[in-house]
Parts: sequence; structure tokens; C-alpha cells
Amino acid sequence: MKRTLFTLLALVLVITSLLASCQKAPEKTTGADKTSEVQTVTEEPKDETPIRLMALQGPTGMGLAPLLQKGNAGESDLNLEATIVTSAEISNIAAAIANGSCDIAAVPVNLAAQLYKKTDGGVQILCVNTLGVLSILENGNEIGSFKDLKGKTIYATGQGSTPEYVLRYLLQETGIAEDVTLEFVADHTQLASMMASNLTSLGMLPEPNVSVVLSSNPSFRKALDITEEWNKVTEGKADLVQGVYIARKEFIEAHPQAVRAFIKAYDESQKAVNADPAAAAKAVVETGILASEPIAAKAIPGCHITCVTGEEMKAGVSRCFEVLFAAEPSSIGEIPSDEIYYLP
Repeated sequence: MKRTLFTLLALVLVITSLLASCQKAPEKTTGADKTSEVQTVTEEPKDETPIRLMALQGPTGMGLAPLLQKGNAGESDLNLEATIVTSAEISNIAAAIANGSCDIAAVPVNLAAQLYKKTDGGVQILCVNTLGVLSILENGNEIGSFKDLKGKTIYATGQGSTPEYVLRYLLQETGIAEDVTLEFVADHTQLASMMASNLTSLGMLPEPNVSVVLSSNPSFRKALDITEEWNKVTEGKADLVQGVYIARKEFIEAHPQAVRAFIKAYDESQKAVNADPAAAAKAVVETGILASEPIAAKAIPGCHITCVTGEEMKAGVSRCFEVLFAAEPSSIGEIPSDEIYYLP
């Protein structure tokens, strides 16, 4: 009996051992296996919603040129429906934003504040797209400092917009506002033509019109760089912000991915423009923003095309609002709340 019991026990041990040996040994976990164990983060699905975009001819449009060129060639992930208008048609942009027929627009910084008030906070600033682009041109050699403008008549564009308020602010801070006469011309190209034809000898223009005048009439020279004069007066505490991209808040909330994609694509576009003005000039002409490649290439370095976002954008624009409001309250209506800044 004992022998039988012993035999059965031995048999059980053998079977148990065999079963254990049949089980698959656990494999060593490699780094790749560990990676596969981590939950995969899927990319955010692309929002192919059409973005109705409006921009002005000039620096704001020039920064867009490579992006628009890609779109025309079917090489862009963005579904842009872009409209480029002349400076004389800026009211069309304001109306389109206000009535909801435009989603994103490049506008002068003071117009961004005005539209924020007009739409009851219905727009936000996405980024700064241009810094100072203004210069005072002279046919002669009398103007060496801002005070030399005393007693002069300056022809300028941008009445009721940032250029006028910046110029008046500088004249006021220099103490010669009462001794200078300002004559405003409706359109940049009109004033550039007047200068090229020697119909006036002193005027303030933005790029690329500055380059147009200097190329067409060698008698003119760049007498004063408004950005430099601004830095002197503000002691370098505020960038001369001139252009920004705004978007309807309703569009931002409905299509946040499309808005982020636009900012990224625009940033890449403006970097390409600044990195290779000659190549960018070709895109500028092909997309109908300017008619001359040589002028575009010459103007780009002085256009200060950029893409400033986030807190840096907020700091620069808010300081600019303060200066403009101090110079002329009607320039922005009122200083907007911080809700105007797109800070995702």
C-alpha cells in the first residue's frame, strides 16, 4: 500500500513538472515593447474648413506670399480663400469682419481695437505681422532730425489710421506739432506717384512704396526712419506695431485647430520671405500682391515682416494701444481689455 501511494505521489510530481515546462517563458521586455505599451497619442484631425482671409497689398500681403503660392499649387494643408485689397479699400475689410463674411484679416493695429469695440469683443488679435514700415522721404538735404520738420508741409497717407496717429504723436513729443502742416493723400500709390513726378518734395510713406519712390526718382532720399524716431521717443520700451492678424472670436471657438494651423503656416511663410527676399519677390508678384519683383525684393528688408504671438504679442500691442490712445483717443476708441489677445 505504501509503495502504491509513493508511486502515485511520484507520478503527480512528474505530471506537474511536465505541465510547468510546457508553459511559455515570459519574454524579455525591450525598449520598443515598452513604447508600444504607452497609449499612442493620435494627431488632431485636420480641420479643412475654408478660411476666408483678407489682407492689404504691401507688407501684410507680402508675408503671406509663399503660403498663397503653395495654396495655388495645391501644396498647402490650409483651405484658404484669400482676398487681397488695396489700402484705399481697407473699409471693406472692416465691414467683412463686422458682418461675418471674413474669418481672419490683416489690419492696422488701431483698427483691431476699433473692431473689438464695434463687435462687442467679437474679435481677437492672433499675432503681430508687421512692425515699423514708415519713412519720411525728402527731395533735398534739409531734414536731418525730426525737429527739422518744423515749418514744413508733410504729405502722408493713412489718415484716420496708425500712420497718422504715429506721425502726430512724434510731432507732439518733439514739440513741433503746431508748426507742421499735414496734407493727406488717399492712397499710397497716389502719393508715390506724386513724389516720382516731383509734385511734392517731402512725404511719409510705408514700404514698399518707399522703394518705389527711391527707384523711380533718384532725387529723393530716406531722410527719417519713423521706427528709429519712435524708439527715441519711447526710449525703446514699445515696438512700433503697425499690423496684426485678427480673427472673429466665433470662428476661433468653432475652429480652433484651423486657427492654430493658420498661425503656424503664416509664421513659416513670413520666415521664408525674410530668409530669401529674391525668391519671395517672385511669389509676391505671382500672387498679385505687387507688380514688380525688383521693388518687392528691395522693400522686404524694410518691411519688418514678423509673427509675434502670445505674451510677447500682448506686451507689444498693449503698449502701442496706450501710446496711440494718449496721442489721439479716437484712434482706438478705448483701450481694449485683455480679452482681445488670443492666448491659447
